[in-house]
Amino acid sequence: MDITTLKSEVLLHAAETYPNECCGLAIVHKGKLKYIKCTNLLSGDTFCIDPLDYARAEDLGEVVAVCHSHVNISPNPSEPDIVSCNSSKLPWLIVSYPSNEHYVLEPTNYIQPLIGRPFFHGVLDCYSLIIDYYKEVLNIELNDYPREPEWWEKDNYDLYEDNFRKEGFEQVLDSSLQEHDIILMQHGSNKVNHGAIYIGDNLILHHSTNRLSSRDVYGGYWRKNTRYIIRHNTLL
Repeated sequence: MDITTLKSEVLLHAAETYPNECCGLAIVHKGKLKYIKCTNLLSGDTFCIDPLDYARAEDLGEVVAVCHSHVNISPNPSEPDIVSCNSSKLPWLIVSYPSNEHYVLEPTNYIQPLIGRPFFHGVLDCYSLIIDYYKEVLNIELNDYPREPEWWEKDNYDLYEDNFRKEGFEQVLDSSLQEHDIILMQHGSNKVNHGAIYIGDNLILHHSTNRLSSRDVYGGYWRKNTRYIIRHNTLL
């Protein structure tokens, strides 16, 4: 299946959304490849497909590729493109507007190093780091969850509170710490919106907004803003 046959449609969509990136999905509907425009929930040089649009595309046919544009730069994939493509397990068609170039990105098994990864909300952030750490270090697979921009400011969604029990975590009531525990914090918000992994020796591994993922001493600001600690049920 040649998804590059959709290039002209994606470029037309890119012209409509310029200077923001466009995004959409390639589906197979009644044996034919079709491009479905989607709403980009972000602005600037990044994108997030509206989950409602993704569901609508799935109702119309089988989703076989993700499409989006780069604005005023080459179509070569960025680091978050590579990570997101791997997560989607689908090929990506990236077009460059207005140069009209394109790049087809295929999923691989590449995983970002745990330390030094750049921050891209919803792709490479504190929860992504927790997912990758638990897989790499403990061989425990955690589910990913869509994260809308500034979800911590919305009343109807809470990434950590809504999902940690589903993923096999329980709150540590005596606030004791052991290696691999998750420390949940409030970071400039009125709800828990930041997770860090305790790695022993009073150190945490975490990925704070607009910083590289890093090891830090668990003290000062981070300890002060801790709300509770959770532990996976396989480690109890």
